[in-house]
Amino acid sequence: MFSFAKTRICMIYSKPKLYLIPNIIGDIDPKLVMPEGLTKIVESLQHFIVEDIRNARRYLRKLSKNIIIDDLHFYELNKHIDDAEISTYLDVCKKGNNVGLLSEAGLPCIADPGSIIVKMAHQKNIKVVPITGPSSIFLALMASGLNGQNFAFNGYLPVDSSAKIRKLRELEYKSQKEGQSQIFMDTPYRNNKMLDDIISSLNPNNYLCIAVNITCEDEMIETRKISDWAKMKPNLHKKPCIFII
Repeated sequence: MFSFAKTRICMIYSKPKLYLIPNIIGDIDPKLVMPEGLTKIVESLQHFIVEDIRNARRYLRKLSKNIIIDDLHFYELNKHIDDAEISTYLDVCKKGNNVGLLSEAGLPCIADPGSIIVKMAHQKNIKVVPITGPSSIFLALMASGLNGQNFAFNGYLPVDSSAKIRKLRELEYKSQKEGQSQIFMDTPYRNNKMLDDIISSLNPNNYLCIAVNITCEDEMIETRKISDWAKMKPNLHKKPCIFII
């Protein structure tokens, strides 16, 4: 009985692992925002699933000088890779290898395509290990002063102007009716247009949080009435930005 139990425990702990590895969300030293144990975990890995290989290599060099980049194996996960190839990415786990899923910025699977890999890991009996790190979505919400007990992340709003305004009004209605904070974002070069649409379309007495360059030296997280933002519009062009109403 003891022998069986001991063997089972060994099997559990020897299961291959998929580590969900956070990335920095600004050009800063990873040591300022990453947990102390992250470096050791990353140094132990040889296989990484990433959105962009160049971005991943650059980040790993920042994270540790002990990592030999040319010895690593990278598997790209983006819209250009077909499902058949992606379905093979965890095959290395059959040989006892652990794998790291690395976000391009922030946390894997949060506004990020990594969930397909995590779902596959569960199906293949691979242990999923999330690691804490910065998330612009949650850091913005924490610092906004808006409702953090009832909120929704809506991702990117429609590009078409009329469709975007309809969506903004829908989010405003839901926010007022349910007291639910509505979080969304846009491509950085469209941020200024997004702010203009918010100001022109929504109730000026409603509150809007704008969070820019989170964790960076020029970080700005401010919550004001929309009427106040109309009087002093910041330049958000090409800056990573989160909006919350």
